[in-house]
Amino acid sequence: MTTPLKIAVCGATGRTGSRVAALASTDPRFHLVARVDRARAAEFADEAGAVAAAIDFSVPEASVHYAAACARAGIAFVTGTTGLNDVQRAQVAAAAKKVPVFSAPNFSRGVTLMAWLAAEAAKRLPGFDAAVVETHHTGKKDAPSGTAIRLAQAVRDGRGTAQKVEIASVRISDVVGDHELVFGGPFERLSLTHRAESRDVFALGALEAALWVTKRKPGLYDMHDLLGLK
Repeated sequence: MTTPLKIAVCGATGRTGSRVAALASTDPRFHLVARVDRARAAEFADEAGAVAAAIDFSVPEASVHYAAACARAGIAFVTGTTGLNDVQRAQVAAAAKKVPVFSAPNFSRGVTLMAWLAAEAAKRLPGFDAAVVETHHTGKKDAPSGTAIRLAQAVRDGRGTAQKVEIASVRISDVVGDHELVFGGPFERLSLTHRAESRDVFALGALEAALWVTKRKPGLYDMHDLLGLK
């Protein structure tokens, strides 16, 4: 029988973090050792050595603290925290020099494939305009969403240019997460749409990422690596 993966969930009282903890608690592939919230963030450095991976859905200032603690403890770090600035992203990347770090703005397989398709479409539709519309619940603090930023970057990557991609953000009700990418050309439009029906899609994706990344060497990984889309 396979030994369960020992994990800690950081941001365990948040919308997605709480679902990660709930799913891990009923999944025999995992042993949930610690639930870390903002009040206990300082204690995580002492607990990190007891787990094989930490899964983080917190806030940027806490996320970089968890990443550094994982690097010191020599354990894998999985993060879905968005809204990091350039300095904070560099701090997470620094941890990846010592341990495997899996960072993704969205852990949905569907969204990951959507980003791949976005780059392919942008490459094959020269001259088309592109725009992203993203809709989330009113409690989401960052706008545009990390996923919308990733989709816009995929379009730029496909085009091979830094041309701006317009992003519109909507915050309404309790929407989990909707993203639409629209390409517009002469006499036609192409739309790619993804709708998340439950936060469990992100929580399950993060757990799968933890199983995958703990078998990797130090480095920075994302969903494209997990799905073999690079």
